[in-house]
Parts: sequence; C-alpha cells; structure tokens
Amino acid sequence: MNYIGQGVSLFFAEQNEQVQLSAHIITAVLLLAATVCGVLSFSTAHTFETVNQYGDTVKMWGYGIYKHDSFFKAPLYIGTDLTILALVLPLSAAAYVKARRQPSLENHIECFGNLAILLYYGASLSFSVTYNKLHLVYIALFSVCLFSLCILMGKFHTASASQQKVCTFKVTKGIKVFLILSGISLFVAWLPDIITSLAKGRSLELIEVYTTEVTYVLDMGIISPIMFIAFFLVRKDSFIGYVLLRMILKVGKYIGIILPVQTVFQLLAGIKLPVPALITKVGIFVALAAFAAYFERKIKKDTQYISQPQV
Repeated sequence: MNYIGQGVSLFFAEQNEQVQLSAHIITAVLLLAATVCGVLSFSTAHTFETVNQYGDTVKMWGYGIYKHDSFFKAPLYIGTDLTILALVLPLSAAAYVKARRQPSLENHIECFGNLAILLYYGASLSFSVTYNKLHLVYIALFSVCLFSLCILMGKFHTASASQQKVCTFKVTKGIKVFLILSGISLFVAWLPDIITSLAKGRSLELIEVYTTEVTYVLDMGIISPIMFIAFFLVRKDSFIGYVLLRMILKVGKYIGIILPVQTVFQLLAGIKLPVPALITKVGIFVALAAFAAYFERKIKKDTQYISQPQV
C-alpha cells in the first residue's frame, strides 16, 4: 500500500509540474501581449477632451491600447508596462527556470514574490484600465497569476505541515518596524485623497473617466493587511509568515522601481507634477523600496533551512 501511495503522490506531483510549466508559458505570452501593446501606445499627438460621468472635462490619451484612458493615467500604465517587460518578466522567467532545475523552497519563494507583483499588475489592468481589445488578455493574466500563486502557497503549506520547523530566520527590529511603517504608509499615501473627496461631497480629484481607484483598493484593502499579518506571524516564528515577508520585500522592491519609471513617462508626456505629490506618492515608496532591498538581502543571508522537503 505504501508503494501505491507513493506512486499516486508522484503522479500528482508530475501533473502539478506540468500545470505550472504551462501556466508560466501562458503567463509569459500574456505579459508580452499586454506590455508590448502598452509600450507602443506612447504618443501625445492624439489627445482629445471629453466630459466624464461627474460632469468634469477630462483630457484623454487618444492613442494605442490606452486611447480611451485619461492623459494623466495612460503614462502611468505605459511606465508600468515597460518595467514589467524589461525587468520583471526576465527575472521571473529566470527564477522559474532555476526553480524547475533545482526545486527548493528558496527558489520557489523567489518565484512567489515575482508572481505576486505580476498578480498586482494583472489586477490593475483588469480593474483599472478602460475597456479595450486586450480585456480578455488582462483577465487571463490575472487568473493564471492568481492560481499559480495558490499552487505555490499550497507547496509552502505542505512543507510547513510536514515538519515542525522548516527554516530558521532572523527578523530584526528594523524589519518589524519596516512592516508596520509600510502598512501605515499605504494609508498615509492614499487615505487623505478619499477623506478629502468625501468631505467635499464629490469624486476623487483624479478619478477622471474611472469609477474607482484600484490602487487604493489593492494597497489599503490587501497589501497593507498582509503586512500586518506577516508582522504577527513572523513574531510567532511562522514559516508562512516568513514567505509573506519575503513576498512583501520583493513586491516593495519592484514598486520602488515602477513608480519612478511611471513618473518619467508622465514628465515626458508634459504632465506637471507638484513637488509635494512627488514626495508623498513617489518619494515614500522609493525610500521603502531601498529598505526592502536591504532587508531582503539580509534575511536571505541569515536564513537556514532545516531540511529541504520535496516541493
């Protein structure tokens, strides 16, 4: 019976690997489609004005896949597309190849962080960008990244459940402070905009042709709570908490690169950005990204795996 059980487990493990391989190939193809079309949409010669649902006059981008998006938001999307195409996609592919050749928890944790930022990207495209010809691509990207992330989380849960202690890691006071400050900073960056709009009894200042600000939803509704959850779990020496911490550090590092690139594209488009906005919306996240990169390198160096269960 033991041989039968081992054979069944091996069969499902092999099927799982095939599913993951297919998912990563599909993800790469979808990312290429979304990012290349986005980057090729940079042109400021086709703008026009329209009146939004709130009665305000809005300047529209008017070109490429983002032609129905606002002049303010389209450069943000294009900056993100370029960063994903030039940086995140190659690093994600390299991390997956390494994890496939050397299936260790450490390598899978690296993949987990990369998938998290791609899921964030897919969610932003699906729920934020104005409806366009790539809408099904956006949905597929969001879906594949979500389920790929769930498969990896299942691996981590299995590893955690199969042995009392998976690894030893040192969470310094600096990392704990980073988690708390990062979680709070997401509210500091976005909550004042919402409070101000509610107090004035009108829509968000830069809502333009959109119905909601998906960044606010993702950052305050998901990312920030995960930071506090990770803080609580790592204090209990939880391996899942460790995985979440590594994911947060990876995502934070990428965000610190994406935001300046977005700002560059806005400036290239001729958008004037007030200095206070640059400090609160960009400067804070770049500073946090620098700390994230430092803490990620430090905690990886200090981590020791007790054993390497089959993953």
